[in-house]
Amino acid sequence: MIRGTVWIVVAVMAIMGLAVGAEEGAKVLFDGKGLDAWTQKATGGWTIDAEGALAWQKGCGYIWTKEQFGNFVLDLDFKVSPGCNSGIFIRTAKTGDPVQTGIEIQIHDTVGKAPSKHGCCAIYDIQAPSKNAEKPVGEWNRLAITCNDNKIEVVLNGEKVNEMDLDQWTEPGKNPDGSKNKFKTAYKDMPRKGHIGFQDHGKAVWYRNIKIKELAEKKSI
Repeated sequence: MIRGTVWIVVAVMAIMGLAVGAEEGAKVLFDGKGLDAWTQKATGGWTIDAEGALAWQKGCGYIWTKEQFGNFVLDLDFKVSPGCNSGIFIRTAKTGDPVQTGIEIQIHDTVGKAPSKHGCCAIYDIQAPSKNAEKPVGEWNRLAITCNDNKIEVVLNGEKVNEMDLDQWTEPGKNPDGSKNKFKTAYKDMPRKGHIGFQDHGKAVWYRNIKIKELAEKKSI
């Protein structure tokens, strides 16, 4: 009976996404208790609310990881307020110029709307998600962003909604399909390592359970 009980427990854990060793090697960036892994302005910045979530407040500005990351899986929960338009910046070389030196994964209240290059989980102004898997406003969403050399993948609420190859973006200001984007650098030449940050775009947004697992970097031959 003991052996049977163990197998039942393992099966339940796997169904819940908690299989043994699944988070091995992951680093906690925010657990609801402190902001030691982050840097922001000295006063009036992001706060930790009563539920232990990292919470936007008016005038907070951006918040950035102290460390820089290249290849990784970033795993977190987020929820948006009505009309929220925000974003998660990855591989940002210059925190003072995130739009032109980082890559933005859009966090946006676009519940029920058709996917677009500015909708939730778009790679901003670059590529729309394949579908809209966002939960209603006020509900928590689970997000995983994987960066592995030239490949970026976005999984929202268990569904892969975006996948791109940076090396296909060969011209500044232009996407492979010929449409324009706002970036002065071809995305194949964007930094492959940098800070992770949450945008202040004037609307309330919350994050929790923020973890990162670093992946091996490609070795030069």
